[in-house]
Amino acid sequence: MSVSFVDTPRALAELCERVQAGVWLALDSEFMRERTYYAQLCLLQVATPEAIACVDPLAVDIAPLLDVIYDPARIKIIHSARQDLEVLFDLRGAVPGNLFDTQIAAAYLGFDDQIGYGALVEAISGVTLAKAHTRTNWAQRPLSDAQLRYAEDDVRYLGAIHQRLSAELDDRGRRDWPRAEFEALTDPKLYRADPGQAWRRIKTGHQLDPAGQVRLRELCAWREQRARDLNLPRSWVARDPALYELARRPPGTPAELRALQVLDGQAVERHGAELLAVLERAQTLPAETVWREPVLLTRPQAERCKLIMERLRDRAREQRISAALLATRREVERLVLGDGDIPLLRGWRRELIGDAVFDLLPAAGP
Repeated sequence: MSVSFVDTPRALAELCERVQAGVWLALDSEFMRERTYYAQLCLLQVATPEAIACVDPLAVDIAPLLDVIYDPARIKIIHSARQDLEVLFDLRGAVPGNLFDTQIAAAYLGFDDQIGYGALVEAISGVTLAKAHTRTNWAQRPLSDAQLRYAEDDVRYLGAIHQRLSAELDDRGRRDWPRAEFEALTDPKLYRADPGQAWRRIKTGHQLDPAGQVRLRELCAWREQRARDLNLPRSWVARDPALYELARRPPGTPAELRALQVLDGQAVERHGAELLAVLERAQTLPAETVWREPVLLTRPQAERCKLIMERLRDRAREQRISAALLATRREVERLVLGDGDIPLLRGWRRELIGDAVFDLLPAAGP
């Protein structure tokens, strides 16, 4: 298998010709986002049965390669694909389809649902990968030979893992089980950061009164938009506790804003006028409950949850599948509280659990 570092248009054109013929393409990416809102793509690794390449997007326009990646006829093999797909979405405003996520597929065959790439490679191929460059600065140039070998290894084994996992899924009649999760990962709505929904990132909003919740919602929307416009991390614009305090004790003047001492002097100077305008506008909006009050289980309900989780873990062990794929703790809590609209009660999950949990529910039957 040939290996190459691609940092010129000619080399990229040659790579695109080589990968066009393949029915699958393994992908990984290295990016930096510690100082930005949008991730900075620093390296894109691709592999086919015949070749591995590390493509330098800081040196060459990768649009021709993206055309190949976005071809729906070609399977894209990625391990734990969410962040890689988010980077691609930011580049093109869309996500490539026909995905095979090896982390998800492995969970349907009994591996831990959060198994890392290195652990999966070792379990399937018997190869122990180096970990020396997990915290490297991928934006620095030149990249060392050791860094490139590390990056190459991130896609080197994906084809073989895909082949092994696909065969086992077929053998056990589970080929279609992970498909819904693959498709969910390619839904563009997953990657669109809607400022109007930014309030969901804060979990303590229910502690405010309805007017305070509206103020906090509007502050979250402002921060999201401002971070995008400046391409800065959200916390660099304003931290969650600062927004919460501004919503709880809304200042009306620059002096009152400074007196709260929830923002440093530079932030007050840079964003103070906008924050006061947001708070003033929020005061004109109808007060409403934005955050749901957390529902606390009674002792009998908590005991039912515990028993249901134990039975699900037992069934998962019997079927050699990750228990987390059957239902999360939160979903089981919803079930005990009377919510029947959870994945556990539909499709292959419902067939797999049979009647294992329904005698523990207050209602009779599913």
